[in-house]
Amino acid sequence: MPPRARRGRILAVAIDQKSGQPLYRQIYTHVRQCILDGRLAPGARLPSTRQLAADLRVSRSTAVQAYEQLRAEGYIEGLGGAETRVTDTLPDSFVRAGVRDADTSVPLRSVLAPSARARATAACVRRAMLPVGMGPRAFRAGVPAVDVFPVDTWGRIMARRWSRTPARDLAYGDPFGYRPLREAIADYLRAARGVRCTADQVMVVAGSQQALDLAARVILDPGDKVWLEDPGYHGARGAFTAAGGTIVPVPVDQDGLDVMAGRTLAPDARLAFVTPSRQLPLGATMSLTRRLALLEWAAASRAAIFEDDYDSEFRYASRPLPALQGLDRAGCVLYAGTFSKVTFPSMRLGYLVVPPSLVDAFGAARHFADFHSPFLEQAVMTDFIVEGHFERHIRRMRAIYHERQVLLVNLARERLGGLLDVRPADAGMTVVGWLGGGMDDVATARAAERAGLYVLAVSPLAVRPLPPALLLGYAGVRDDEIREGVNRLGIVLEQVARSRAPNEIRHTLMVGSVA
Repeated sequence: MPPRARRGRILAVAIDQKSGQPLYRQIYTHVRQCILDGRLAPGARLPSTRQLAADLRVSRSTAVQAYEQLRAEGYIEGLGGAETRVTDTLPDSFVRAGVRDADTSVPLRSVLAPSARARATAACVRRAMLPVGMGPRAFRAGVPAVDVFPVDTWGRIMARRWSRTPARDLAYGDPFGYRPLREAIADYLRAARGVRCTADQVMVVAGSQQALDLAARVILDPGDKVWLEDPGYHGARGAFTAAGGTIVPVPVDQDGLDVMAGRTLAPDARLAFVTPSRQLPLGATMSLTRRLALLEWAAASRAAIFEDDYDSEFRYASRPLPALQGLDRAGCVLYAGTFSKVTFPSMRLGYLVVPPSLVDAFGAARHFADFHSPFLEQAVMTDFIVEGHFERHIRRMRAIYHERQVLLVNLARERLGGLLDVRPADAGMTVVGWLGGGMDDVATARAAERAGLYVLAVSPLAVRPLPPALLLGYAGVRDDEIREGVNRLGIVLEQVARSRAPNEIRHTLMVGSVA
């Protein structure tokens, strides 16, 4: 009986000569997929490179290149001479997994689970009912007037900067950021906000949220107590929770954070987070007495204060108030601001002014976070500030925001009276509306979202019981959108008020019915 042929099986590879993919890659991809989905079992003999080339009518070097890639990745092995097989050590479970992977409609089930800190951080986001990826619309808070940003000016500066950028500026930079921008920021803060700093203390960050994250890493050890305004900013709660801090809610009133209450609740806190120029979300300004008391406590306790000066540029009743940091004589205050509220949200640039004693620690923390901010955006922002566009834009926005707030408040009084008490604010980009009639702010916010609006419920931002209220943003909302939004919100509030059962709001309200 003649010996049995030792040729491998024929591989039906569909070769596309017009494809942009190299021929060897097409062969490699086909054989690899056959192995993964089980059509070629472990140990299966493959044709020699000479035979494969003849079967597919390609050069032998093409077949050799495909096999070499498969062998390098461990899918096949040569057993001597021209004999090649699928590796025997390929686990059956891995091959079966390949079948599932080929069907992208079947979700992958992972054995991994998030840490306790990650779960607590995610809860901070869910609690605040944050929209993700949503553009400007009535009445989303925290979104500036992107419709009037000088994009042409910004584009010209960017084109000019890029054309003149030397190769050395494309290398890694300083973790504290582009030096000319830091100098421009320091000059601006000294003149406009009364901040006492040099460029050496200014770190350029990816928005104020990164400033919070870095501060949490540098200042806090797991279990350290943190004073947080109640109600307060969810972003701060998330950053400090993620770092293992213990949140201590401290009440606020018309004078801002109640320092005496903080000292009673946690005199040994390591950090206090405050928004003294305009408390988020209620809008109060911290009094001078409270500011001095807070600084006195921090100096005596060797504690840090994180001052978030998120929209202080937009003050209508008076000149912007000097920063808390300017009163600090013990080096306790970390001062943060952002360009995202002045320019546009996707401009992920902000700044953090750190005490001299912490410069090295923050530099190291930034090194292991993302090293530094992108060069081009920093360079363009430098020119935008130095050439005067930044301050001109702020003055223009201040006037536009004031007009939009006045329009919103007046329309709310006419249309929403008895349902929502919207009171004017002397600064910022939002106003608070207090709900009447026993309405629930969370349920109302959800009903508003179904009607095509976005309003932020205030109660999830608080730990202590708080009267139901909605936070309404107006800065990024055009006049016609404010008018239509108030009308839609009126219909929502009437629906909620009629139901008298906020948790059982009927789902009959449709966006088209209020057009």
